[in-house]
Amino acid sequence: MKNTSLHECENCPVHNLGNLVKLGIKMDEFDYVVALAGNPNTGKSTVFNNLTGLKQHTGNWPGKTVARAEGGFIYNDKRYKIVDLPGTYSLLSTSTDEEVARDFILFGQPDVTVIVVDATRLERNLNLVLQVLEITDRTVLCLNLIDEARRNKIEVDTRKLSKQLGIPVVATAARQREGMDELIRYIHEVATGKFICRPKRIRNASKDLNSAVEEVTNMLKKEYPNLPNARWVAIRLLEGDQRIIEAVKDGELGSLTRAEKFRELQEADV
Repeated sequence: MKNTSLHECENCPVHNLGNLVKLGIKMDEFDYVVALAGNPNTGKSTVFNNLTGLKQHTGNWPGKTVARAEGGFIYNDKRYKIVDLPGTYSLLSTSTDEEVARDFILFGQPDVTVIVVDATRLERNLNLVLQVLEITDRTVLCLNLIDEARRNKIEVDTRKLSKQLGIPVVATAARQREGMDELIRYIHEVATGKFICRPKRIRNASKDLNSAVEEVTNMLKKEYPNLPNARWVAIRLLEGDQRIIEAVKDGELGSLTRAEKFRELQEADV
């Protein structure tokens, strides 16, 4: 494979290949990796099946009894691997499923994370959305079951929601393939850097907490200047998240800075 400098690398993937290998993900035949996240019962599996067709296989996550499904598709001559994460309500790592989903998004640094939500229960699903946006800004919101929402006379302004969240929002009815072409297009645009997400993140009202988070965040940024989610990592450290503490101690956190450096250079060249 040709050695290419950062500045010469156009539309470079930003996934962390070393960590993906540790997580059991092979990227030999793919350009980009996409994580598929969402609460249970949002139609996530139907979205996955629509994106991948018959090009999928299943197995377990390394060292876990949690099932994993992988598949792929080709769009604009780019090869995309889709990894279907366990359905979870949060990423606080209080269960094995949450730990698997969180670690993949944080340490694997997928090129795009698609969050599938139920359009009829959007408010309930937004908790996970906001948690994912604290970890990564390379995100597309899949507003699924929009047909059910229409039947229940629920209207969602996708443009306004997209503006409020700072990421693409696509209304889909995966069972009828409605909106799936648009979803694939946005996955491609975010992966290749054509669409730059600028997510809105919630700030806690507590001055003491904000002060503590800011102090730890600054310490992390000093040690890891290109860490893309320093504030989220700071919060998890303050909460005593053992997995994140171990990542700091063994240097694994430093491996997350390379992808962000790629992106900074890409944007500087635009």
